[in-house]
Amino acid sequence: MNKTELINAMAEKSGLTKTDAKKALDAFMEATYEGLKKGDKVSLIGFGTFSVSERKARTGKNPRTGKKIKIAAKKSARFKASKSLVIK
Repeated sequence: MNKTELINAMAEKSGLTKTDAKKALDAFMEATYEGLKKGDKVSLIGFGTFSVSERKARTGKNPRTGKKIKIAAKKSARFKASKSLVIK
């Protein structure tokens, strides 16, 4: 499912217009991003939790040349599904 399909499904299930569903989805994504950027966790009970994971700097290997390279530290978003989120 891509973003357009998700917006269509949200509109159909909620009774919102597609425009309003798009605004709601965009607002959710922006609020989630801003929360993660501040270092907060975003928990949706029954769905899952978005959090920030920090990866330390490390040494890697270029697969083409075999030369060692430095990989910088970085932060990335993680999602952990709720135990009650079971696909049947």
